[in-house]
Amino acid sequence: MSDSSAPNLNNLVHSDPEIMGGTPVFVGTRVPAATLIEYLEAGESLDEFLEDFPSVGRDRAIAALEVLRSLFERRATAA
Repeated sequence: MSDSSAPNLNNLVHSDPEIMGGTPVFVGTRVPAATLIEYLEAGESLDEFLEDFPSVGRDRAIAALEVLRSLFERRATAA
């Protein structure tokens, strides 16, 4: 995925001191963005995450993962 077609993180996740003390959450929810990563790290599937947090939505969760992938690709250095 090229940078021009990558989702915009600001449309997916935001931080507001009035919402969960400023913890970055998926826009329009109170679901911390880190929860998605924690689920995947624990071996849970995206479907399990979405079952527990349906307000996030599949498209938004996948877009967040695409942003992370794009970040990794831009920051990676040759070995």
